[in-house]
Amino acid sequence: MLLTISTTRKPATDLGFLLHKHPGRVQEFSQSFGTAAVFYPEAGDERCTAALLLDVDPVKLVRSRGASSPDFSLSQYVNDRPYAASSLLAVALGDVFRTARAGRCKAKPELPDTALPLELTLPALPCRGGADLARRLFEPLGWAVEAVAVPLDERFPEWGDSRYLSLTLRGTLRLADALNHLYVLLPVLDDAKHYWIAPDEVDKLIRAAGGWLGAHPERGLITRRYLGRRPTLARAALARLAELGDETEESLEPAVAEDAAPGETALDEATASETAAAEPSDGSAEPASGSAEPADGSAEPGVRPKSLSLQRRESVVAMLAELGASSVLDLGCGGGELVGALLADRRFARVAGTDVSVLALTIAARKLRLDRMPDSKRARLTLFQSALTYTDKRFTGYDAAVLMEVIEHVDPPRLAALERVVFGHAAPGHVLVTTPNVEYNVRYESLVGLRHKDHRFEWSRAEFRDWAGRAAAQYGYQVSYRPVGEEDPELGPPTQMAVFSKLTPADAETVTDTKDGSRG
Repeated sequence: MLLTISTTRKPATDLGFLLHKHPGRVQEFSQSFGTAAVFYPEAGDERCTAALLLDVDPVKLVRSRGASSPDFSLSQYVNDRPYAASSLLAVALGDVFRTARAGRCKAKPELPDTALPLELTLPALPCRGGADLARRLFEPLGWAVEAVAVPLDERFPEWGDSRYLSLTLRGTLRLADALNHLYVLLPVLDDAKHYWIAPDEVDKLIRAAGGWLGAHPERGLITRRYLGRRPTLARAALARLAELGDETEESLEPAVAEDAAPGETALDEATASETAAAEPSDGSAEPASGSAEPADGSAEPGVRPKSLSLQRRESVVAMLAELGASSVLDLGCGGGELVGALLADRRFARVAGTDVSVLALTIAARKLRLDRMPDSKRARLTLFQSALTYTDKRFTGYDAAVLMEVIEHVDPPRLAALERVVFGHAAPGHVLVTTPNVEYNVRYESLVGLRHKDHRFEWSRAEFRDWAGRAAAQYGYQVSYRPVGEEDPELGPPTQMAVFSKLTPADAETVTDTKDGSRG
């Protein structure tokens, strides 16, 4: 099986520095299932091509798989593995180009961060889903995709096409990103792996795809296929991706999550912060993550920047504390990340979370470890199922309500019902609403369309303020606005937040008098 990598960036032979493979030599690398060879069919200043050729020994492959192989006896020996790009090629690529995948080059340290004009070719690629699936997987990552189906037999066109593609990818990307795209997506396209899929495959996926998979429109399919359709592993991977990106776990994939390992989620971090605080809170807001990002948005060297989802939670908790709210209702609580952060702060004496999805509430209960929660904390918490477009007496009696990344999931014709329920019926003292700023979407290079497939709309800053202003005026609130996330001078912040505060009778009279001109 064969992979070629070409570039035309001058001097093109810099490709050898990036791959750590000299263009003047053929180099061989022993694999458990055969031999991988790297050579250069062409190597000049104008164009350079590196080839990875994998020679698979079918008998050696069977012996390396052992008795755990799921294949039937004959299919272990008679298959397409020696000829078609698959997880075998992905493993060889990961081994042979390990340093290139990590983005390191001592000889020319500036090269790994340089986007190169690249052309990748795979002459025989098994793809369960055809050319359309190949385009769906690679195009959101910045590739121009040329996928041609290989006929079953050119002599008998009536037999139709095989499941194999001749695939060519062209784009201007970092070489490390290109190699990691292939490393993850080759077994996804084939929908099979040649080895036993263990829990450490989740770590491999996060390392190779953590920077781009969370925003990929086919992230659910990629995760399931890469992890062999093992639900527990897929759920663990999606939970970790949620912490890296801008999503809650159930938005990435609506499935009941198993308990995460300690320290993996924001809820664990918040709980740890609470446990570490032996004395009552002094009123200072403790961030849920120890890796704080500077206010200007630039991360300190060696410090992992905060995800937008974490910044959003911290902004909401800080605003609720500033408003002096002691009882909070999280409307559309999803997997309970915000509920967990609120419970970790003793200033919030009563915390409730509600969602229309029973599945989401199950996820929240598991993440919050409800069955092991101390009685003192459990007494502060209420979780219940309800719909936000229907009145419910359990919505009333709270100092503040939060709609964090919720309204964009509501069909526009039903927004009026949500407004009536939240601002008219529940009528808390304060309502916090966050939603994506659609103007900022152009900053996400791999984003195609809206930020999530379930979003019914995404508003610009002007559209959000128009909606918030009308809702506030109709139900007797005043509203102010806050940015969430690093603010772009032209496009604004990635997330926008509106803070509604209920007008007192005196406030309402002032507003009315001001409108008719009797007061200034």
